[in-house]
Amino acid sequence: MQIKTANRLNAVRPSSILGLVQKAKSMAAQGLPIIDLGIGEPDFDTPDHIQMAGKLAVSYGKTKYTPVPGSIETRQAIMRKFERENRLTYTADEVTVTGGAKQAIYNALMATLSPGDEVIIPAPYWSSYPDMVALAEGTPVILDCPQEQRFLLNPERLEKAITPKTRWLILNSPSNPTGNIYRSKDLRAIAEVLNRHPHVMVLSDDIYEHLMFDGLTFCSILNVAPELQDRVLVVNGVSKAFAMTGWRLGYAAGPKDLIKAMNTVQGQSTSHASSIAQAATVAALDGPTDFFATRAASFQERRDLVVNALGILEGIEMLRPEGAFYVFPRCAGLLGKLTPKGKTLKTDVDVCDWLLDDHYVSCVPGAAFGLSPQIRISTASSKDNLQEACKRITTAVKSLKGAS
Repeated sequence: MQIKTANRLNAVRPSSILGLVQKAKSMAAQGLPIIDLGIGEPDFDTPDHIQMAGKLAVSYGKTKYTPVPGSIETRQAIMRKFERENRLTYTADEVTVTGGAKQAIYNALMATLSPGDEVIIPAPYWSSYPDMVALAEGTPVILDCPQEQRFLLNPERLEKAITPKTRWLILNSPSNPTGNIYRSKDLRAIAEVLNRHPHVMVLSDDIYEHLMFDGLTFCSILNVAPELQDRVLVVNGVSKAFAMTGWRLGYAAGPKDLIKAMNTVQGQSTSHASSIAQAATVAALDGPTDFFATRAASFQERRDLVVNALGILEGIEMLRPEGAFYVFPRCAGLLGKLTPKGKTLKTDVDVCDWLLDDHYVSCVPGAAFGLSPQIRISTASSKDNLQEACKRITTAVKSLKGAS
C-alpha cells in the first residue's frame, strides 16, 4: 500500500541542516576526520547545579503529568526571569512552557494562521521559520536583508510588505545564522512601522539573548516599544545559554488569549514539556548565571579566531558577528572557480559540498537560510577544531583555479 501524505506537506522541506549533519556523521563513522561546524549547539556541559536538579526531580518522584502550560513553579521562575533580566511583567496565564523554543513558535503559528495569512520573515532566517508557516497553511513573505545592511530588516521595506493579510513579523536577535543584532534604534524604527499597522503581531525569538559580544547588551522590542505588549510573543528557552539542548525546554510569554490558544494546540500534541526538564529549568532560571559572561567571552574569542583567519581570504567577505555562535561569510568570490578535481563551484551549496567531500569540514549553505551565496560556520566547537578547520578552508580556497 502506498501511503498518501497530507497536502500540507507539499510546501514543507525536510531540514537541510539536519541532512548535512547526518551526512557529516555518516562520513565520520567511516573513519574520516570530519570537523562538523554545521550544528548550532553549545559544546559546554549543562551546569552541575542544573544537572543535580534534574536528578533530584527523578529521585523525588517529579515524574508525573504537569498542567499543559507547565507547572506553576516553572512558570513563576520564567516570570521572575522576565522581570529580573528584561524588565517585563507577566502573569502565570501569560506564560507557557514547551518542548523547546521551536515548539513555542510552532504552537503560535498553528494557533493563529489560516490559509492565506501572511508571515513576514527577514532573510537570512532560521531555516525552520518558513516551513512552520507553510505547515500551518500560511504564506511566508521573505524580505531579503543582505550583508550590506548588516542583515537587518529595513523599516521602509517592512512597511511596503505589510498587507491586510499580514498576521506576524518574526524577529530574531542575536540572529541565527548571522550573529548580528537589532540595537534599540533599529527596533524603535520597526516599532514605528508596526504602530501604523495594529493587526500585525510580532514573534520575538530571543533564544541567543545571553550570547552578546564586544560589550553590547540585549534589547527586546518591548523595551523600546512597551505599547506593543498586547501583540508581542516573546520566545526563549534554556538550550543555548544553559547548554541544555537535549533537555528540550522552551517557553513563551504574551497576550493571555494567544497563550490560551497555544496551549490548546499543545494539549492535543505533546500535552506538556518534560516534568524533569521543567524542574531543571527552575534551577537554571533561579540559580547562578555568572558563567554567562565566561561562556560569551569564549564564543567571542572563537568568533575572532574564525573571522581573523577566513576574513583575509580572497573570495570571502564577512561581517564580524555581534552575538550567538555563528559566522556567515559571503562566498560569491569563490563561485565560477575550479576545484583541483575539475568541478566548477556554481552555488553556495556546491561550496559546502566541496568543503565536506574534499576537505572534511562541514558547513551549511546560505540557501538553507534564504540568502545566497553565503555559508554558515558554527563556532560552537573547540578552538583546536576551529583552528584546524580554518587551515583546511584556507588550503581549499587557495587551491582553486584563479585563487591566490
